Amino acid sequence: MEPRRRPYDLDRLTDVAFAVFAERGFDGASMDDVARAAGISKAAIYHHVASKEALLERGLGRALEALFAILDDPAASTGEPERRLRYIVRRVAALALDVLPELTVLVRVRGNSTVERDARARRQEFDRRVAVSMREAQAAGACDPELDASLVVRLIFGMCNSVVEWYRPGGVLTSATIVDTVERIVFDGTAGR
Repeated sequence: MEPRRRPYDLDRLTDVAFAVFAERGFDGASMDDVARAAGISKAAIYHHVASKEALLERGLGRALEALFAILDDPAASTGEPERRLRYIVRRVAALALDVLPELTVLVRVRGNSTVERDARARRQEFDRRVAVSMREAQAAGACDPELDASLVVRLIFGMCNSVVEWYRPGGVLTSATIVDTVERIVFDGTAGR
């Protein structure tokens, strides 16, 4: 007797869709591709969602909600500026590994639709809020005040986002190693001690 397959819900379907979008690109992926990857019919997908764009909006929304949740955490908003900024950097680096398919799609959206433009605008707002934390750390003497805070934040997140190109779960590098290395590079540089 064949094992009974668990029925798909919208969250599981979004997970499958984002794995497909990450691999093929949103524009290059079809609902047939998503259905094939899910092992269900295309009609079954439409039972859960109206369109491919609706799946995109849902997945990008999940990724952005997770990012903004970092800033809502008390560790990101109370205490010494450097400690808050370190917390944010570590959490962003860890989140990049936790939501790899969503991040892959998020960093590759080009603003070709309202959903993509809205996602980019929300991501830019996140960056602006973190830049405020960077400026506070600079004012407290924890970070070089001569550096442009917005540029530093973009470079930090560029480093975190680069995992979409090279990281493979289950490989030699652990999530903890990557997060620790990002933190050390950001706050200590690469010079020997």
